[in-house]
Amino acid sequence: MLSPTSTDVIRATLPVVGAAISDITTLFYRKMFDAHPELERDLFNRGNQKQGEQQKALAGAIAAFAALQLEPDQARVDLILSRIANKHASLGIEPSQYAIVHTHLFAAIVEVLGDAVTPEVAAAWDEVYWLMAETLIAMEAGLYASAGVAAGDVWRDVRVRERRHESADTVSFVLTSVDGSPLPSFAPGQYLSVAVRLPDGARQIRQYSLSSAPSRGDWRISVKRAGEVSNFLYHNVFEDDALTVSTPFGDLVLQDDDAPLLLVSAGIGCTPMIGMLSHLADTDDSRPISVLHADRSASSHAHRAELTELVERLPFAVMHRWYEDLGTRRPEGGLREGRADLGEVTIAPGTRAYLCGPLPFMLGIREALLAKDVPAENIHYEVFGPDSWSATV
Repeated sequence: MLSPTSTDVIRATLPVVGAAISDITTLFYRKMFDAHPELERDLFNRGNQKQGEQQKALAGAIAAFAALQLEPDQARVDLILSRIANKHASLGIEPSQYAIVHTHLFAAIVEVLGDAVTPEVAAAWDEVYWLMAETLIAMEAGLYASAGVAAGDVWRDVRVRERRHESADTVSFVLTSVDGSPLPSFAPGQYLSVAVRLPDGARQIRQYSLSSAPSRGDWRISVKRAGEVSNFLYHNVFEDDALTVSTPFGDLVLQDDDAPLLLVSAGIGCTPMIGMLSHLADTDDSRPISVLHADRSASSHAHRAELTELVERLPFAVMHRWYEDLGTRRPEGGLREGRADLGEVTIAPGTRAYLCGPLPFMLGIREALLAKDVPAENIHYEVFGPDSWSATV
């Protein structure tokens, strides 16, 4: 909790800092990478940096966290910081790196805001930063402890046992341990990081949802050909190759209850849903489950046949699909042409919804679910890339 003095200062200065936060975060990354080029080369996603997505996500998280110190809402704080902590853990972030961020973030604040940053203002925002940082450090320590690893020690080498095409532009990799022992278990819906050394020498990292059940002793990820890491994996990794991956993390996980489920995905966002459905089928789950998926066409729908098979294995599961291009197919049963529309979908009372796909798609689905009286706290999501959802809803 902020001190009363800092609370007053933050309340007075939040509009000014909030208005400039995008400029601040953009300058922050530039300063940090100038001082530590190894971070841009070997840790941060270069594609997200070029597109400005990481800057937007950081700006939104800082502004939202500061605002929540004035109007406390612990559920929203937990939502914002849990997602950041899990992503940090999957990258092997260590406590000492927060001091590096602090140095360059505050240099950017001073440069952008100039004389407005009085000693009192600097002290108040310093308190906000370290409150956020120390909370994240504690959460990440808990994640590392739960995974049975030391802080930052999340990486291991695995072997590719199988590579399989799942659509025209997507392949899956089944990963096993190098020594043949079972890989650690995980919660359905979680992801792992994959680190690759690219031709220019950069070590780049990308997260991929685990698209298998956690009971099989191996891990499976599905890679859509997009972005430099995914393209590298698609074109260069085959059976018996080695990969460097992290311990699984992520907070989009099935709750331990028997609530009706709604699994909604678009495009490659189907992968955590495939993992969840595999677990539900393996455990003979008998609750009502509605599976909704939207895609460009049947040929672009990764895991299309597997999705159908998993739904058929679950006694009270139904599936709805939307393809923008049906080709020669006719709309029938749960297959429709166009974009996903929940208008004709029945949502059972008490449903927990899990969403994954492009951010505009998920925000639209969220609005539709709220209109159908699904409580906001029952709507869970995963964003592939920097998370700007939690600071905006």
